[in-house]
Amino acid sequence: MRDTASVVGVDSRPLLLAFAMCAGAAAYLSVPFEPTRLEVAAFFGAVAAMFLLVRWLHRSDLTYALAVCVFGTVIGFSAAALRTWRVEAPVISAETRPVMLEGWVANIEPGEKGARLKIKVHSIAGFPADQQPELVRVTHRARLEVSSGRFVRCWVVLRPPPSPTLPGDYDFRRQAYFQKLGAVGYVQGRCRGGVLGAPDNVMDQAALWVSAQRRLLASYVNEAAGERAGGLAAALIAGDRSFLRTEDQNALRDTGLAHLLAISGLHLSIVGGLTFFLIRRSLVLIEPLALRVPVQKIAAVVALITCAAYLIVSGASVSTQRAFIMAAIVFLAVIFDRAAISLRTFAIALIVIVLLQPESVVTPGFQMSFAATGGLIATYEVWRNHRSSRERVLGPIGFAWASIIMTSVVSDAATAPFSFFHFERLSPVGLFANFAIMPVVTFVTAPAAALTVILALFGQAELGLRLLGQSLELVLNMTHYFYNLSPGVIRMSVPMPPLALVFLSLALGAMMAFAGWARLLGGAVLLAPAIWLWSTAPKVVLHWSASGDVFIADTQGMVSRLEFVDGDGLPPLRFSEAPDREECGLQVCEYPSFSGLSITTLGPVEQKKKAETEQTPDTLRIQILRAGEASADLTFTWGEAKDAGGITVYARDEDLYVVQLQNCTERPWRRCSENGSAQPSGGARDYFERLIRTAG
Repeated sequence: MRDTASVVGVDSRPLLLAFAMCAGAAAYLSVPFEPTRLEVAAFFGAVAAMFLLVRWLHRSDLTYALAVCVFGTVIGFSAAALRTWRVEAPVISAETRPVMLEGWVANIEPGEKGARLKIKVHSIAGFPADQQPELVRVTHRARLEVSSGRFVRCWVVLRPPPSPTLPGDYDFRRQAYFQKLGAVGYVQGRCRGGVLGAPDNVMDQAALWVSAQRRLLASYVNEAAGERAGGLAAALIAGDRSFLRTEDQNALRDTGLAHLLAISGLHLSIVGGLTFFLIRRSLVLIEPLALRVPVQKIAAVVALITCAAYLIVSGASVSTQRAFIMAAIVFLAVIFDRAAISLRTFAIALIVIVLLQPESVVTPGFQMSFAATGGLIATYEVWRNHRSSRERVLGPIGFAWASIIMTSVVSDAATAPFSFFHFERLSPVGLFANFAIMPVVTFVTAPAAALTVILALFGQAELGLRLLGQSLELVLNMTHYFYNLSPGVIRMSVPMPPLALVFLSLALGAMMAFAGWARLLGGAVLLAPAIWLWSTAPKVVLHWSASGDVFIADTQGMVSRLEFVDGDGLPPLRFSEAPDREECGLQVCEYPSFSGLSITTLGPVEQKKKAETEQTPDTLRIQILRAGEASADLTFTWGEAKDAGGITVYARDEDLYVVQLQNCTERPWRRCSENGSAQPSGGARDYFERLIRTAG
């Protein structure tokens, strides 16, 4: 039988295993029921036995590849289930009255309404020890007088982490569960320092000490790098964005350069790669050493240690941990004489991260990071095979510029589907901004950062930071140039269905794993249904969020935000950048929408800001009418929207669809129990039995 390696490629099996594991982890996180431990163990055992049988028989490469995919899916599913059971921690079930919170400040982040404090809990008044969350995040509106690592006492109002109100929106409550974040809320007044010392746990002590040192480092860098670029320098070096100006954040985001702020693969590759290059070049100059010792292995060890130090200094966020794992695998490949940059290395990194952090597979950062990395490596392997002919035609300088352009195009194309799905926006100048600014970051800012480290060894860190600040001023000036040049972000009027993203992901995976003609054919075959699903997807007409905001589609299908009533939830992330729409200020307001639809808001004006405290807020209503009809097709009250956690109306052709998401399910991160604690789950069998009874 013909060997499929010529079609699928030599690195196909690790890639297939890695992609299947991602699919399995995503499946576990998406199913509407919680499987029991017995079901997971039985499922894993049965599929493992089948895989061993296929491997023993080994009838064909195709059969074996299919077995790898099935087994990988089960591994990913089981890894996600195991991770869920391991990180389980208390989550509060309802909003509290003002209570006294005591704990240690683990992290400080900027927020729209004030600083966000992540606090390691020591005690919460009125909560038994076994029902206290391990971590809480509160918004501090007043002037902050405490720093990271300090023990604080605050009067706070806490509530459970919010669930998504819009189908397909970012599930903050699920991610909070895996971070052991059991409550969010706000501070009444301000947090004040306490006298209690460090926590008893040694690891907690170390984490708080590192957090305090990071804050001191960020403050020092912010001052030394200059007023204009100090905030960006602190964000890049210490992972602390609290000093970054709002206008700079907006400019970076709307020009497609927000990835500079999330310390991830780009930063670790620059830090590790620059360290590797400098150490290797320095050691090569020592001839006796270069002739006797593999200098590239010494350089790889030093680069790995440098990346580990940067991981700790920058705060060890989830994205930084992923980047460090990838960098570690690359440098370990150098140490053990393996290909450092290959699809096999990429697959190993993907497998390790899915095993350690399976919950990250459904996050935008994970998806966009690995899509860009995998696409670049696959392109690099093809580009490398034809390098001599291209370099001969273009010349060395032309080839270098062509490589830079290709890098920008491939990374933007690979991440575009995930950007469309999660954010429904695209920067029209993003490609050009990245093409112009990233060489500055790589060839000016990165060497300036390396020089800063070298000067710091001689007590001259401030000189290096001033040089770094000047390079970052150039980056910010160029960013604002493109920001002012841009007509604004392009917003998608039709949300991408989840199934369309699945097909686009499969198409991208096929173009990485397949070889030759199968690469283009596989990508095209999988791309076609994705385009069809997206083009026929329903449009959002209206979303009434638990925050009280109403998101209305205009005649062009573009969504804007109407501040209709004060709620206590959060608006959907998908519409976080929607422009504000002015309210008419009357008891009845009408807003035209697409396809002849109109949306009418009704209710006494004086009640709109008081409705949160009303017992029966049914006088506030929203109606959807069709052109030429006197009666409304749909009518919702604020009470219904609040109880449902949000209401969404979609339109396709002449039909309207109403979607309400459940506030709680059988999943551990959305418990329906009174105290928010884990309850025994009936598992898959119980879920499908209820489904059959309901259908009957």
